[in-house]
Amino acid sequence: MLRSRTVSLPFRIPAPGGRAFDVAGCGLNSVDLLAVVAEYPRRNSKQQLQRFARMPGGQIATALVTCAKLGWTTRYVGSFGDDELGVMSRDSLTKEGIDISATRIIAGTTNQFAVILVDQASGERTVLWDRHPGLTMEPGDVPQEAVTSGRMLIVDCHETAAATQAARYARHAAIPTVLDVEKVRPGISDLLHQIDVIIAAQDFPTALTGYEDVGRALEAMAREYAAPVVCVTLGQDGSLARCRNREIRTPAFPVECVDSTGAGDVFRGAFVAACLRSPDADIEEVLSYAAASAALSCRALGARGGIPRPDEVERLLMAGHL
Repeated sequence: MLRSRTVSLPFRIPAPGGRAFDVAGCGLNSVDLLAVVAEYPRRNSKQQLQRFARMPGGQIATALVTCAKLGWTTRYVGSFGDDELGVMSRDSLTKEGIDISATRIIAGTTNQFAVILVDQASGERTVLWDRHPGLTMEPGDVPQEAVTSGRMLIVDCHETAAATQAARYARHAAIPTVLDVEKVRPGISDLLHQIDVIIAAQDFPTALTGYEDVGRALEAMAREYAAPVVCVTLGQDGSLARCRNREIRTPAFPVECVDSTGAGDVFRGAFVAACLRSPDADIEEVLSYAAASAALSCRALGARGGIPRPDEVERLLMAGHL
């Protein structure tokens, strides 16, 4: 495996001041109903909950909160229900200083929510989610001005056609786009062709390409979609990326894991933050920053409970390099 400290970021980020925000995000928000259990429940069994909490989450919303906590101005584009959960989700973003002026509140809908079982012993989680069909964003619902108002754009793959439209707008405006992708959906190929940084969930590269070997799957993705950076997150095994024909493995940072919910979303948000922090950095530095942030996010319950401050990330990076 080739490793190098000289693999620079393979895309250009617009200079500060040229856009209203540092980061725009288009995709999902959610409210998570977290149930902590002593052990994963067997079928037809009962057990007392160790803890229950209702906390905000969602892929893009959590990635943007990560960017905001790491010091960057952010704007969210997405849909909220008009119920109590929708109010909670909106308030959780505005509290972090995230602009939601380009979002939609859909009358007569419940906000997206998830029931998440968290294994107290390992911090691993199982997610059961629900999304009202009225929340669906179509390509015509994507506001061009909003998704191009940041120096970088992050999208997810849940509403593939809308994400593709957002990415096209960004590419036309010379704005790098980062994709959080976890499932092979209709239209996924069109979306992947518009993306500069593909960050996939662990099972996605094999599901997409058919290659069991993750490195070979990433190589095939990079070749097929001409993405400058292709990466897969591997949980406790860190991440594997491909950039400029080099394979780069980034180890995970060891922390005491309370809850891994949202760690992948934090990784993606911190990747964007690291690019903005050091546009001339090596890709390994960016991936290490994302890995450190994701590890620290596992210290507390909920997708956003453990999102770190910049100084906490720096301390972990320094400790990891000693």
